[in-house]
Amino acid sequence: MKTLKDFASDINKCSKCGLCQSVCPVYKETGNDCAVSRGKFVMLDGVLKGDLQLNKTINKYLDLCLKCGKCKDFCPSNIDVCKIFETAKYEYARKTFWGRFLWILESKYVFDSCIKIAGMVQKFLNSFYGRSKKQSAKKNLRVIYFKGCVNKVYPKVENALKKILSGYDDVEIIEKDFSCCGLPFLSSGNLERFEEVKKHNLGLLNCDYDYILTDCASCEDTLKSYGIETVLNAAEFISQHPKKFIFKKHIKVTFHKPCHLQKVDFLPEILGMCENVEYIEMQGMDDCCGFAGEFALKNNTISRAIGRKKAQNIMETKADYVLSLCPSCNLGLHQGFLANKNFNHPEIKNLVEFLALADEII
Repeated sequence: MKTLKDFASDINKCSKCGLCQSVCPVYKETGNDCAVSRGKFVMLDGVLKGDLQLNKTINKYLDLCLKCGKCKDFCPSNIDVCKIFETAKYEYARKTFWGRFLWILESKYVFDSCIKIAGMVQKFLNSFYGRSKKQSAKKNLRVIYFKGCVNKVYPKVENALKKILSGYDDVEIIEKDFSCCGLPFLSSGNLERFEEVKKHNLGLLNCDYDYILTDCASCEDTLKSYGIETVLNAAEFISQHPKKFIFKKHIKVTFHKPCHLQKVDFLPEILGMCENVEYIEMQGMDDCCGFAGEFALKNNTISRAIGRKKAQNIMETKADYVLSLCPSCNLGLHQGFLANKNFNHPEIKNLVEFLALADEII
């Protein structure tokens, strides 16, 4: 496992050009140079030189980050910003009582037990949803479904995806007992726990399959960081295997692009499959919603301010639905509407969940 010293050359590659300021949602809201990569690199460089201690104050600024990756994508030196911040948080957290306590909560004995309990609840709920029976005949296309933690608690999107996939005669769904993708552990600096779940999840891929499907952009991005090349988000898969989604009433929709969703070239294809659906692109379609899990807890004022701007852009489209592909973003959109007091706002749906609402799928 790498240490902060291993990233010394990368930290020094930062020319302090300030281009990260133009894309950082937190900097745009606060104007605080410690919110952007170059400000954090100055502090971490001081830590490496022994001029500063990796203390509570520096950790606070490490937490002042949405981990959206926009600065990395825009960095002319191509510095892996998030990887450096995760390593710095790991070195800080392992020396503090709170960090060790949080890691206990994230351990497989606590975290995984909670997920298993949620899984039991899911099975109970599925008895009411009328979950389809397991397929016995081997199909031409075999997909492993990585459902993510949220679906284990609230399986609406899972049920929607399975409803759509059941309409394909040649698709077989394979389910495995995956752990969390590990993104929450990266965010808290718990790199050892991340490597543990990564090893577990990779060990379950010992079968023949064509794709790994997920309906969460964050899970998709994290699984790709494992080095898996066959990961697709469900919407991308559907765009490659066309269906017709017929809505009887005219519906207007807009789309929020999650920060962890690497591309949206599938969106025109998906919309082209929908009858009576009008797409209206919002201003700042790919702007962050401001939520990012624990960021919203630790920096709620900033999180809500970013969310308000996103909510305003959505409201201006006058859409009936705002669609996304990330459960965390859906919470962020809700937060933005509440912060703006937009109580009569468009309905928030995962894109897959929206497609399953079609009156007819052929």
